[in-house]
Amino acid sequence: MTGWWVLLGALALGTMIGVVRLRRDGRLREKPDDRLSADDIGGELGRRATLVQFSTAFCQPCRATRRILTEIAGMVPGVTHVEIDAESRLDLVRSLNVLRTPTVLVLDASGGVVKRGTGLPRKADVIAALGTAVEPPRLTLPKETSTEDRDGM
Repeated sequence: MTGWWVLLGALALGTMIGVVRLRRDGRLREKPDDRLSADDIGGELGRRATLVQFSTAFCQPCRATRRILTEIAGMVPGVTHVEIDAESRLDLVRSLNVLRTPTVLVLDASGGVVKRGTGLPRKADVIAALGTAVEPPRLTLPKETSTEDRDGM
């Protein structure tokens, strides 16, 4: 009878872990502490934002993540996608505490990490994260003319 209780406990624990992972996988969360430079990522930062992806050679979700991020970077002007091989950049992986691949970082124009997520991200989540990273364009309003200028006097 004790064996059944152990089995039920193991199944319950496994189910809870699976549900937690399912809810967190692919979600982009706030991560404002880190800052990366072009030298850190091995490529140029985007003019408005940068999508950084940590991948490994045998990571199946990394391929789909690459397609999503490349497509989004192509849609939004001033946004670039940089893919980093986690196996060859262990120093950066350790300093950023990257525990699994794919890990996606959304950087603002100055290289500050705005959002971070692990697993296959949803396209809508990445676009929403870019909305927080990209500064809105500054509109310059024309100077108001006086009534004398309009009347030609």
